Amino acid sequence: MSELVLLRPWWLAALPLILAIALWSWRRGPHAGGWQEVLPTPTLRAMRALGHLGGDTGRTGWLNLAAAGLIALGLAGPALPRADAPVLAASGAVLIAIDMSPSVATAPALADAQAAAAQILEAANGRAVGLIVFAGEAYDVAAPTADPETLETQIAVLGPKTMPGKGSRPAAALALARQMLAGGADADLVLITDGGGVDATAFAEARRLADSGVRLSLLTLEDAAGPGNARNDAAALDAVSATAPARAPGPVLQLVSTSAAFRRDEAMTALRFRDFGPFAAGLALVPLLGLFRRSA
Repeated sequence: MSELVLLRPWWLAALPLILAIALWSWRRGPHAGGWQEVLPTPTLRAMRALGHLGGDTGRTGWLNLAAAGLIALGLAGPALPRADAPVLAASGAVLIAIDMSPSVATAPALADAQAAAAQILEAANGRAVGLIVFAGEAYDVAAPTADPETLETQIAVLGPKTMPGKGSRPAAALALARQMLAGGADADLVLITDGGGVDATAFAEARRLADSGVRLSLLTLEDAAGPGNARNDAAALDAVSATAPARAPGPVLQLVSTSAAFRRDEAMTALRFRDFGPFAAGLALVPLLGLFRRSA
């Protein structure tokens, strides 16, 4: 975890403005109360050295701009993730919905789906976890339980003959998940699918799920027997909080393992990141001190 991040990146918008002011100041040249328009440069320099001309020699302006740039950079909040950041468990349940349509159940994609589901169980971080399987219809294999290890066997035995029917209706899984998670707070649904069967009904159910406060995450399966563009259809579902391949589910696992309140609360950002913004802003004192240099 050594990636540099910006906690308040919108402050970087001030840097182009500061650069534009610097360019304008450079093109204008040093200001001497209008005398710079009529006197040659050597004469201006000599008169300034004798103290006969006031005005900005250019040094003050550049020091001000340098300080402004450092302050803007500090306000942007350059930070590094803390290796010792606490992980706060969420209180809501997690539902795993596995696509068991023939395009998945009869293909190598099933092994990827099982492996991804097992990783979600480990990442649940004490949360109750439930299981849904779906093809033409959706079935609740297990209600959310505080002992996710009990689901390991059920996930491991999934096979081509698990589902009684054919077809693929992720909308049915979304609707069933909404019913199972009704009234719960901080809940997640992880949909593991090849994207087959995503239609207008699935889009409508995804919106209803989001309106009920449930976060929807998507893990896409690569080696399914269905059409490849179906994965793009699934990724287009409304209000998807995170999308990742089932073989690399990192973003979804991080979302499931961390409390939503922990992610949203700005006051707790200090627990997750080491903010170097104050140090960067403090460097602005270096050019500002140059403004207090006594002249001869």
